[in-house]
Amino acid sequence: MLDQIRIVMIQTTHPGNIGAVARAMKNMGLVDLCLVDPKKFPDPEADARASGATDILASAQVVSTLQEAISDCHFVVGTSARGRHIPWPITSPREMAGVAMQLQPGKKMAILFGREDRGLTNEELHQCHHHVHIPTNPDFSSLNVAAAVQVIAYELRVASLDKHSEPALQWGTDWDIDLADVREIELMFDHLEKTLVDVEFLDPNNPRQLMTRMRRLFLRAIPDRVEVNVMRGMLTAINKKVTLLNNASIDKPASSSDSEAQLKKEPPYV
Repeated sequence: MLDQIRIVMIQTTHPGNIGAVARAMKNMGLVDLCLVDPKKFPDPEADARASGATDILASAQVVSTLQEAISDCHFVVGTSARGRHIPWPITSPREMAGVAMQLQPGKKMAILFGREDRGLTNEELHQCHHHVHIPTNPDFSSLNVAAAVQVIAYELRVASLDKHSEPALQWGTDWDIDLADVREIELMFDHLEKTLVDVEFLDPNNPRQLMTRMRRLFLRAIPDRVEVNVMRGMLTAINKKVTLLNNASIDKPASSSDSEAQLKKEPPYV
């Protein structure tokens, strides 16, 4: 299971923190490190703080965007130290490790760690299925990023070494279809947003929080590939119907009753 976990660090400022994370990972048997737009890497300070875990640094992926880091992952967790305006499913590190034990063979789980000064943005957290919160002292809750990785990595290792418990079955049963990966889900969200605009349910000039709430709905369900394909098939059918109706309205001269009905139509809910 540990080989299926990817630690993702986003825009890390201090290279020493990258080295300390590599050390924490190697201590607990994790090997997959991905760095999103680090300020300084490679760097001698990262090597020094790694204290012998330079192989983790040498094999680390360095990418420009979060999407590159997680596009092939099937479950994404974001670390968050505070509540958000729109609540998201939250787990403890121990509960998160239990979820990791449910990963199907060959599937990837990404755990995101944000910037030293402000953590993850709301947009980055909206890419996640769940958020994980380390229950620190509320009077002094700020954790160094390497210390946070150490806590998470420890719980993952303990879960992987527990000989007395079998991995829990996803949703209480063997699942018949592979989970959709992030790339497939993001394509679905793009398709959904375009369709909602086309049917005038979403106002692109005043979107409010509609797509954020739709993200929460679908990510909370952890959809599999067939479910994502069914959803996109439904959207494609809607797209075709909208195109036919639009073409028919172009061919048909507007009557006074049509105009009155249009004026009376309620504005879309957003």
